[in-house]
Parts: sequence; C-alpha cells; structure tokens
Amino acid sequence: MPNKKRILVTRFSALGDVAMTIPVLWSIVKQNPDYEIVFVSQGFAAPMVSGITGITFVKADLKGKHKGFWGMYKLAKELKQTGEFCCYADLHNVLRTKTLRLLLSASIPQIAVIDKGRKEKRALTRKNNKVFAQLGHSVVRYANVFKALGLNNTISFGGLMSKPCKLQGAEETLLGNKDCTWIGIAPFAKHKGKIYPLNKMEEVIKLLSARENTKLFLFGGGPQETETLQSWESKFSNTISLAGKLKLDGELRVMSNLDVMLSMDSANMHLASLVQTPVVSIWGATHPFAGFYGWEQSQELAVQVDLSCRPCSVFGDKPCFRKDYACMNNITPQMVVERIENAIQTL
Repeated sequence: MPNKKRILVTRFSALGDVAMTIPVLWSIVKQNPDYEIVFVSQGFAAPMVSGITGITFVKADLKGKHKGFWGMYKLAKELKQTGEFCCYADLHNVLRTKTLRLLLSASIPQIAVIDKGRKEKRALTRKNNKVFAQLGHSVVRYANVFKALGLNNTISFGGLMSKPCKLQGAEETLLGNKDCTWIGIAPFAKHKGKIYPLNKMEEVIKLLSARENTKLFLFGGGPQETETLQSWESKFSNTISLAGKLKLDGELRVMSNLDVMLSMDSANMHLASLVQTPVVSIWGATHPFAGFYGWEQSQELAVQVDLSCRPCSVFGDKPCFRKDYACMNNITPQMVVERIENAIQTL
C-alpha cells in the first residue's frame, strides 16, 4: 500500500476550540483515505483523537520546550524530521502558528489558514450600531480551511464514541448502574460573563436533586471549583461531584451516558456535543450567533434573555458596562430547570 499523504494541522488552544476541530478532522480522514493528519495541539487534546484512525497526535509543549520563537523553531525542526507534508491547515492563525508557517513555508507546498471573521465578530459585539446576525460556525470555518486545500470535506461526524459508551471499572464504581435519569452539570467557565451566578446554580441543583429517579453529576476542576462542587454534593441528595476523579477520556464516557448536560458557553458544551448528548446551555455576555454553539445542538435548548447589549463579548471576558450582569441575573433557576425538562421529554 503506498504511503499516505500527510497533512499538518495545528490548533493550540483552548479545550473547547480544539473540541470543535474533531467533527472536521474525523470527517477528513474518513473521506480522504489516502491522507493522514498529523495534529499538533496541547497535551489535553490527545484523548479526543487517540481513537480516530488516520490521525497522529503531536504534543506542543507551549510552556516548555516549544515556548516562544525558539520553541516554534524547535517544533518546526521536529516536525520536518517526521517526514514530508503535502499541506498545512492552520486552524488557529495566531502569532505562534504564523511563526510556524513562516518556518515551514519552504518545505510545505500548500498552506491554508482559518478566517476567524474577526471584523464580523466585532460588529456583533460592539456597544453601538450592533450588527445582530448569525455568523459562521467555528466547525464550518475549520472545514473551509480543508476546502481551500482541495480536500473532500463534507462534515459527516458520527460521534467520538458509541452512545452510550461502556463505562470502565473506576467510572462504573463511581456512578453506579444507570437505572434512572442522569443529568450532568458543568457550572463553570473561564470568564465571569459566561458563568451563571453560583447561588442561582445552587437553586437549580436543589430543584433537580428533588426530581424523582434522577442522579446529578457535577463537572469541574481546580481547587476552588472542586470545593464548590463537593459542598453541593454534601448538601443535596442524588448528587455526585466528579471533580478531580476522572481524566478527560473518562469524562467523555460519562457524558455519553447522560440524558442531558447543563453547561455554560464552555468546553463542556463542546465535549458533550462530541458524544452526541443533548446540551442545555446558559448564555450571558456571549451569544450563539458568534459561531461557538455546540455542534449539532438544538438552539431551542439555549437559555438566554434578550437584551440590547447582548452579546457584548466574543469570549465573555469584558466587564459588564451596566455593572449588573443582567444577562445572567435575569435568568431564573426555574427557566433553566424547565429547559432541562423539555430536553428530557424529547428524548
């Protein structure tokens, strides 16, 4: 069998953005069997591609040996030593990958770069004269890079794993048998503008924990998040914190067994989407129109309130100019629970 042509693909951060590459990468290797993808990303991405035939993972150590210009120089040298590439799909288009493109331009004949639609996003999120319109989804933007390289790229993603995926030993011990409704809750995000107030989220958990034949599983990580989730676990019945107990591949298997996931506009929304679990998502400073909605999720499951200032940010990192975060505070716990009930009833 002749050697496959090798495509270099880069997307370094963050977890949610990397997760949105998976439907495209999966489709590319399925539809182009003569090609192999060499996917360069941070180490956390490895479990998402480890089971996909046709993808080789290369870890970018951005805080260590691959940090800065000389780190990119070293990475370029290491990549060259692995063999020839027919093309390079830059799915990130930041200073690091621009440097890498420059260093590899003489050895890779064809390079295509993502169009992030920055101008459109600025128009969507500006305070005055906002252009309120649906923008292209990030998954489609990724697919367009491969289209520019002349590859078959119809997105035909069939899920990262079977649904439900069989739980492994430690996971099965932790979760028990699935003999009732399982609801996942991921209440955190990187920025304040994307986090539903924790006192309101606690009320949501209180209401859901009282639901008959229901178990709640709380997702999060880091000391502060873990402390909050453990306090809810101890306070409410039928509630289990998974913080710090599972690796990413284990969390994905758990998500595949959920009936529904409740998430912010965060990585967990995208991870649950990869295993085809319905996601009820809460939106504040950001908006699905920016193109970061969970892939193939129903927008009817998005919980949000209409305000003329929304969205004010692509990433949720801008301080609220109103000072009251009405976009989140005007969402009641009852609204969230009702949306979860609707999602369960449509299963």
